Amino acid sequence: MREQLNPNVHSLKRSAIREFSKLAADTPGCIRLTLGEPDFTTPGNISDAAISSLKNGETHYISNSGSADLRQEVSRYEKSRNGLVYEMNEVIITAGATEALFISLLGIIEQGDEVIIPYPAFVLYEEIVHLCGGTVVPLDTSDCEFQIRSDRLNKLITDRTKAIILNSPNNPTGCVYDAQSLNAVRNFVAGKEIFVLCDDVYRQLCFTGEYHSFAEFEELREQIVVIQSFSKPYAMTGWRMGYLMADRSITERLELIHQYDIVSTPSLFQKACIEALSYDPSIMIGTYRGRRDYICGALSSAGLDFTVPEGTFYVFPSIQKYGITSKEFCTRLITEAGVAVTPGGAFGLDDHIRISYCCSMDDIKEGILRLEGFIRKISSESR
Repeated sequence: MREQLNPNVHSLKRSAIREFSKLAADTPGCIRLTLGEPDFTTPGNISDAAISSLKNGETHYISNSGSADLRQEVSRYEKSRNGLVYEMNEVIITAGATEALFISLLGIIEQGDEVIIPYPAFVLYEEIVHLCGGTVVPLDTSDCEFQIRSDRLNKLITDRTKAIILNSPNNPTGCVYDAQSLNAVRNFVAGKEIFVLCDDVYRQLCFTGEYHSFAEFEELREQIVVIQSFSKPYAMTGWRMGYLMADRSITERLELIHQYDIVSTPSLFQKACIEALSYDPSIMIGTYRGRRDYICGALSSAGLDFTVPEGTFYVFPSIQKYGITSKEFCTRLITEAGVAVTPGGAFGLDDHIRISYCCSMDDIKEGILRLEGFIRKISSESR
């Protein structure tokens, strides 16, 4: 009966991030710089709000799109904090950003539609597009500091182009799209029936004051879906809570997919998320910035080339000079040096590796020390 499954299921690939994390977990003494998993625990006031809801018996069905209080708070927060104007009924509370992406693409894509994805990119996008029956059209950004340029983007349009996915700050590069990149996409989609999915889940983990979301182009709001998550900025990865925002003409359809997908997110987490939106994550951001500065200094000393990340908790150095694939590099790094990072091939760029620095400084220092020793070893092999 396996062959009777949806053919799109057979093309799905397992996440290399998870595979290398498992390999690291199975290797005694291995330091893991793989997962985007904050080492902070969820702030106590957020957890307390969920406990209070549970004790108060708030365990019944809620509105499919999330509690009115939470959607109202998201609307208020996005307007006051980010200048994005979406009414309560234009917000859907989702099971993390993953579900938000899934129901958005499922609602947008018809069989054979094309979705442009700037690469390197988070592996999730490609797999969801394929599962929905779409075709991924990669946009290479590797030789322009991971920015989007009009000449390259304009060559990709066809009569099947349906959407483009923007992730800024970007996983895996930590890059923030500049004004030239945003305007390139603006000019590309203006006057066309092309959606823009703004995956802004790392927005609050940004180290530059120059950040702008594509969603700020108000004249294009009917083409925009904004994706957000509580996971990264509030150390709530295990809660699986997020939201999407879009023009009401879009959300009134997407909320039906969401309804038949999961019905609604857990009732007892609604007030916890309201509490999260009032939490100031600046301590976490400052910690990540300090780790970034340390790790970038160490990588420079080790002779690795990279673009300094302006957000997230990842850095994406090149290993091109060593003449081996990212999978071989990362496999040997675990087995020979006891430190795990993620192959760049998992993100569509095989001559890079992704290093996560959302772990303790002790692990970062020891991990980079082991990485430096491994680099010296493979450098001597190639002489």
